[in-house]
Amino acid sequence: MSHTRIRGGSLSESTGVHPPLVIWIVSDGKPGHVNQSLGLAEALARATPTEIHTRPALPAWRAWLSLLLKRLPDNTLPKPDLIIGAGHATHMTLLAARHAHGGRAVVLMKPSLPRRGFDLCILPQHDGVAADAHTLVSEGALNRIRPSMTRDSNHGLFLIGGTSPHFEWDSDAVQVQIKSILARTPETHWTLTTSRRTPADFLALLPQHSNLSVVPHTATSPGWLPEQLAQSSTVWVTPDSASMVFEALSAGAEVGVFDLPVNPRSRVGRAIAHLADAQRITRFANWCAHGTLHPNTHPLAEADRCADWILKWPRTR
Repeated sequence: MSHTRIRGGSLSESTGVHPPLVIWIVSDGKPGHVNQSLGLAEALARATPTEIHTRPALPAWRAWLSLLLKRLPDNTLPKPDLIIGAGHATHMTLLAARHAHGGRAVVLMKPSLPRRGFDLCILPQHDGVAADAHTLVSEGALNRIRPSMTRDSNHGLFLIGGTSPHFEWDSDAVQVQIKSILARTPETHWTLTTSRRTPADFLALLPQHSNLSVVPHTATSPGWLPEQLAQSSTVWVTPDSASMVFEALSAGAEVGVFDLPVNPRSRVGRAIAHLADAQRITRFANWCAHGTLHPNTHPLAEADRCADWILKWPRTR
């Protein structure tokens, strides 16, 4: 399955120097991983004319066979310049596709295979890998969110995660913090949504409040969260939802993070601590003490930064 979009800058169109950049996204079917790949591909498309195609990852045995035979099954796509994938299930297909059709294999997130097997690696800082000539370290996982110019100063968003290996979940503690924020911000209308990891009884225990609307994750569409992030001037996130923290920072919102006990060995926990130390986010305890959130004066634009890095490499065809 493939979809194609041609977008981007006019330099190549006006000079005729290059055909559109052809990108293959290898998908493992997980929305979070696909959004990382699309975030990078769309940033590239904003910079240069681009075709974006998506194909599913092959089962491991079939990817190995394709690598050996130098041939992908049922392939009708144009030869790629870049083959992008996020998630361990995409890695062998990335390599098989490059071996069969050329282009550069770009892996997002720390791969399960040796990094030297890929042409370019873009890894979030919390993966703990140092940058080198072929590795770029990003602030968090890439995403498709862009800064919004339509934020409503009276609209806020609560993003509630749940059980994870990174933080000790405590529904009572999160609800106490929500009640405190609601009580101290009567002029703000808040929207709260949950995730697949939120305990089933969390919403039942959450008391009703006049300035709070609740939208369970089961009632949201794929475009719901980006629309909410574009409207919200303030976003509070549970710290286990690291990807949501980085999306809120990319949207330009001021970001608060609820307090939960952290697993001291958690890389996600260290990433949240780094953001707090850099005054990118505000922990709940600090907000209680000072009553304000750190301003988000420089929204994250990591997908665009990574696209610029990639475009500095010469094309392979």
